Amino acid sequence: MTALTLERLRREGQAFSEEISREGYLAHAGHKSTADLQPIYERHAEIVGEGALELTLDLFRSAAAGSEERRSAGYLLEWQIESQSGREVVELDEREIAWESSAVIDVAGARRVPYQRAAIEIANAKHRQERLAIDEARAKVAAAEHSPLRLERIQREKAYIEELEIAPGYVGTFEALTGISLADLGSQCAAFIADTQAMWDDTLPFFLRRSLEITPAEATRADALALFRGREFDGAFPASDLEPAIRRHAAELAIDPLAGGRITFDLAEREGKDSRAFCAPVRVPEEVYLVLRPHGGVTDYTTLLHELGHALHFAYADPHYPFEYRWLGDNSVTEGYAMLFDHLMQDRGWLLRYTGLGRNDVGEFLRMASFEELHFLRRYCAKLLYELEVYSGKTGWDVLPEAYVETLSTATGFRYRSADAFIDLDPRFYSSRYLRAWQLQSVLAQSLVGRFDEDWFRNPAAGPWIVENLFAEGQRETATELAVRASGADLSFAPLASAIERGLTG
Repeated sequence: MTALTLERLRREGQAFSEEISREGYLAHAGHKSTADLQPIYERHAEIVGEGALELTLDLFRSAAAGSEERRSAGYLLEWQIESQSGREVVELDEREIAWESSAVIDVAGARRVPYQRAAIEIANAKHRQERLAIDEARAKVAAAEHSPLRLERIQREKAYIEELEIAPGYVGTFEALTGISLADLGSQCAAFIADTQAMWDDTLPFFLRRSLEITPAEATRADALALFRGREFDGAFPASDLEPAIRRHAAELAIDPLAGGRITFDLAEREGKDSRAFCAPVRVPEEVYLVLRPHGGVTDYTTLLHELGHALHFAYADPHYPFEYRWLGDNSVTEGYAMLFDHLMQDRGWLLRYTGLGRNDVGEFLRMASFEELHFLRRYCAKLLYELEVYSGKTGWDVLPEAYVETLSTATGFRYRSADAFIDLDPRFYSSRYLRAWQLQSVLAQSLVGRFDEDWFRNPAAGPWIVENLFAEGQRETATELAVRASGADLSFAPLASAIERGLTG
């Protein structure tokens, strides 16, 4: 048996990650009804075993603080703990994927809808009674079957990570591994919700009345799906123009949207395909899949831009970088690039150039986009605050659904369901990555405007600069380091709040 070394850990760790990613892509994209994950863990047992964890711990503890060796070892250690905890819950992951691909909801005895299409059906329902009926049926199935699966996964992963005693508790372990202060970010989130409350109270009633003809007292999360679907703008965002418009934008930016064939667009409707779009880097940078199940209209344009940001980032990563800088690191970075691209849907010049919006309509669309931005920022701030409560261990599991409903409903103004308390939760505080990504994209956008002017998105000098100075670096840097390198600015919600206020007031 070959001794376990750093180079072997990198080589076989990459092989393990590629197999897991490929299996995940095939299952979530609807090419397979199940995901055969356990055999992959078995084939790579040594690379996700106790010896590998001990090696990465030794590498981390022996590396000098602030050194490149410490950075590398930190990313490998975080991956090891994530992979080993994944091994503990892999059976549950397989069960959940299989269940989601086959689950069906019965809508008031009138029709049956695949569980994975529920969000799409709710958003596209023409009448409020219909979307509420679909959501009621979805929630019933979620509470009885989906939520118990997710709760067991969360509990088992939390217990396993805490048993490792890397740091006190689940929250402490995350902070020790990532360097992200959740307490500080949580305080920023609470402040953002408080600081934007008056703005939210002023705008929510108007958009609910104008688009859905309801009041805040009536609004549910199902109504939010319909509201942000933006059906009134469908004429400017036809499905037939979706991929051509996004490809034309990338081409004018002088970035090959397919990265020389390394990126595959998977945009077809397919039974069993997840309704939530995703990017699957199966081999970085050689093989990347961009997966979207069409919802229609504005949503698809925003989502495709978001996933394109991910795909380009992975496909243009420096192939000479070690495994941990191409695959691992601070996912706030790749999410930041995804948001840099999806925020082009809030840029007047981009909208007029690449969509069917005319000058008479673009102002109203931008106001709606700013309102949506405010909603999602408040939602994700609330998600982080709720997740901190979940993982603190101070609140009983039976009480958490009530905390979820109270926290999310209060922040967003839309009434949430307790059935989603453990479904609407990503492990390992991924909401913190999204929140830092929001902050990062505002810094990157300002930097690009400073370098290439307001229309950087079509400047053929900007694309190569982005590839060489941003994408090629993979995730060697943290979001904080990248923000400082790009503009000298720190991460904060202040630029986001200012941009939203400008957008709402025109």
